[in-house]
Amino acid sequence: MSVRRHVLGMLHRANSSHVGSCLSCADLLAVLYSTVLRIAPRNPQWSERDRFVLSKGHAAAALYAALAETGFFPCQWLDEYGMKGSALLGHASHHVPGVEFSSGSLGHGLPVACGMALALRREHRANRVFALLSDGELDEGSNWEAILFAPHHHLDNLAVIVDYNKIQSFGRVSEVLELHPLAEKFQSFNWGVVEIDGHDLEEIRSALSSVPALAGKPTAILAHTVKGKGVSFMENQLMWHYRSPSDEQLQLALDELEGKQ
Repeated sequence: MSVRRHVLGMLHRANSSHVGSCLSCADLLAVLYSTVLRIAPRNPQWSERDRFVLSKGHAAAALYAALAETGFFPCQWLDEYGMKGSALLGHASHHVPGVEFSSGSLGHGLPVACGMALALRREHRANRVFALLSDGELDEGSNWEAILFAPHHHLDNLAVIVDYNKIQSFGRVSEVLELHPLAEKFQSFNWGVVEIDGHDLEEIRSALSSVPALAGKPTAILAHTVKGKGVSFMENQLMWHYRSPSDEQLQLALDELEGKQ
């Protein structure tokens, strides 16, 4: 709930976009940072930390909100999101405490996460690497090269989470470039696959805490989500990939999140 409230306020103040993309992954990020990742917010470069890569870097506002709520930096910083001189850019920036990799160019996050996982494996380290991808991002061929690479190198310290909200920038995934059957595709590439409701906190926690799903294999967690989740007039609406809420829409959304409607 806090992540969603922060996101709405940040994107409203900055007159910025991608609110639907942020809301669809809010629950995934909340569980990751509250109960799953081994991290030290006061020491972001702690050598034993798990790594997290937000490959869908346009959802940076949701990541910043999760980092602030976890204690990597004060929540007051969120007020400066998207403003001149702020480190909180519209796409994830490694200049922000807790952000491992600057992202936004789709298709880059998973290859980098594979490199991190391989390096940690070769150093015999226990750190895990998690990468959050959008479903539309899987149109990028670089991801499928990485999906081949990871099982070949037995990277069972790597987990990919697909924010499977079925809508990408210019239409429904099924219309732009069909991914179905996605689970079978990952399985045929020799991944352990888990499908979950990406808004059921217990399902998310169980799946993320059980990595690797299969010993010796990387894990793909296909999280079925709803774009704009939590705000009824934004849910499953392509327009909220780009639109920023007005004053009235912001208040309506916040009231709904707080159960006032």
